[in-house]
Amino acid sequence: MKKILVTGGAGFIGSHLCERLLREGNEVICMDNYFTGSKSNVTHLMNNPYFEIIRHDITMPYYVEVDEIYNLACPASPIHYQFNAIKTIKTSVMGAINMLGLARRTKAKILQASTSEVYGDPEVHPQKENYWGHVNPVGLRSCYDEGKRCAESLFINYYKQNGVRIKIVRIFNTYGPRMHPHDGRVVSNFIVQALENKDITVYGKGTQTRSFQYVTDLIEGLIRMMGTDDLFIGPLNIGNPGEFTILELAEKVIKLTKSNSKIIHLSLPEDDPIQRQPDIEKAQDKLCWNPTISLDEGLTYTIDYFKKILDK
Repeated sequence: MKKILVTGGAGFIGSHLCERLLREGNEVICMDNYFTGSKSNVTHLMNNPYFEIIRHDITMPYYVEVDEIYNLACPASPIHYQFNAIKTIKTSVMGAINMLGLARRTKAKILQASTSEVYGDPEVHPQKENYWGHVNPVGLRSCYDEGKRCAESLFINYYKQNGVRIKIVRIFNTYGPRMHPHDGRVVSNFIVQALENKDITVYGKGTQTRSFQYVTDLIEGLIRMMGTDDLFIGPLNIGNPGEFTILELAEKVIKLTKSNSKIIHLSLPEDDPIQRQPDIEKAQDKLCWNPTISLDEGLTYTIDYFKKILDK
């Protein structure tokens, strides 16, 4: 039995990871400050004797004996990470320093949940891991984009200088049950608007593209990455390479929800990427990993979840 710390463990992705790690027979410490996470995401796990939940902010040091650390703590939606930009940067940078220090002391293996946002508004398509990105360091999104880029640098240097056992995963757009209904991300936005028969808000012409992976596919990728040998550290893209325009997504959601919603167009936000698609050749090669849930299937599961929580 491994003792595993999951920071951001009460969040959308973190709660699914905690669930899976417990199912595999591990002892799990779920750490969260509940800025975007919710205790309701993990209440069903609290009767498990091998599950522990800690209210703590990773910008402050934390001391515990663990075998592995999944560092997921950071607001990921523009509404939340722009609410307090300085706090977002601190979470990425100081949080990484604190968790890397813990990993160094305990000799734990540590995985950094990085993001496709390190590529910014990419000039290379699809995005391979060796692409350095096209990021505005002083834009509205920079608190998140540059915070995650700095965290990757910290991880690499703790590995080179201190021999910390690291893994870096770049997560592409992920959706599924337990997303916050008002987090401002496109999948949850469209589903909530459609279920409430409100206008669906598409920014720009809707020709910008995204790739959407269902949360269980991501969890499988994270666990497989953690299980690789210490010589393979990443960074590694984990995402679904299926590419859809935002307009196509809106039309799918309307069809699957049988909504009466109409699509309206608003101006594009600052630095909104025009294209986003992962090259997952490395994940296929190193992890034997491929996404298995299609967009239609995943949207159906997610719509069912939102129906339940909106009816409460």
